[in-house]
Formats: sequence, C-alpha cells, structure tokens
Amino acid sequence: MVFQDYGERVAVVLLKLLPNKVVGIEEIPGGLSSVRMTFGCRKKINRPQSRDYDVLDIDSELRGVFRTFTFDDHPSHVLHDSYGVDFYRVGQCVDVTGVTKGKGFAGVMKRHGFSGLRASHGVSIKHRSGGSTGQCQDIGRVWKGKKMAGRMGGSNLTVQNLRIVALDSELSLIVVAGAVPGAKNSLVMLNDAKRMKGDFE
Repeated sequence: MVFQDYGERVAVVLLKLLPNKVVGIEEIPGGLSSVRMTFGCRKKINRPQSRDYDVLDIDSELRGVFRTFTFDDHPSHVLHDSYGVDFYRVGQCVDVTGVTKGKGFAGVMKRHGFSGLRASHGVSIKHRSGGSTGQCQDIGRVWKGKKMAGRMGGSNLTVQNLRIVALDSELSLIVVAGAVPGAKNSLVMLNDAKRMKGDFE
C-alpha cells in the first residue's frame, strides 16, 4: 500500500526493471521503428542460443530474453544502448502484459463462473456440471467456442491503463497501481497505454 499526498491509499505492485540492451533497430513504413532488446539472464543457454548472442555481441550478464518494441521516434534509439526507470514518468499510464498463473484443469464453475445445477429436486451427483452442451439431432454437434471444463490459466493477458505511482532509480523499481498478471518473480512487459491518452495528475 502507498499513501498519496492527498491521503488516498493505493494498492501497488513493485516491478523491477532488469538490465537490458538494444541489439537491433529496424525502420518500419509509416515513420515507426522496431527496436529489438534483450534483458535479464537465462539460467541455461544451449549452443544455438549462445551463437546468436555472440553474433549480436551481447555480454554474458545480458544473455536473456528477446523482445521487440515499436516506437514512433527512431533517432532517439541507439544500438547497444540501455534504458533505466527514467525512461518512464510518474503518472504515466501503461499496459502490462504477462502470463497468468496456471490453475490446472478446472470445471465450468471455476473457469467460466457457471452457477451449477440445483442442490435438490432430482439433481443427482451433477451439481457442479455444465449442463447441456447443445441440441439433439439438429445440429448434431457442439458449437465451436462452447464454454466447457478445461485447462485454466497459463495464458497471455494484458491489463490496460495502470498508473505509475513512483520510480526508484537506485533499485530500478517501477511502482504500479493495481494488479498485474502472473506470479511473483515472473516476467511482464510494459507498453504505452493504447486507450488512455495523457498522464494522471
């Protein structure tokens, strides 16, 4: 929790900006630039990955995950450059993308919020089932996309319009108001908010 200057209490998440490096810049039609970056450090690196890192002249402590970002201003990006928390600003809105927590195989009540069947009046050992999944002879099949039991979680999710509350350049921390997808110590990616224009005061 963080208390604002005007007394509001805000639930926040601490995000650590990993060491990073620009390894490629490519111009895109329309005045955009595609910037390829690497950040973090992999625990295990196989031979093909090691060869790629050697070709791109990447230090051992930066041989991590590759990500590509799209920017509007090409001249401001320099090859082999790195970015710190000062790249962001307090009050800026960002979209956070990550992999959600895996829940395993889940039923329809947990996965889709079904209410289940009745607790009595003839319902026998099917209280948490999904009920009917379609018609009889016509159409004679189950529609694609039908909400049923299955594997839950472990998928990409983007939470939009999260506000940056504070920045710590010494510890490379970004304090974001709200919840972000994923478990603790998992990787998330920050992008400029697509729907929110401007900053919070």
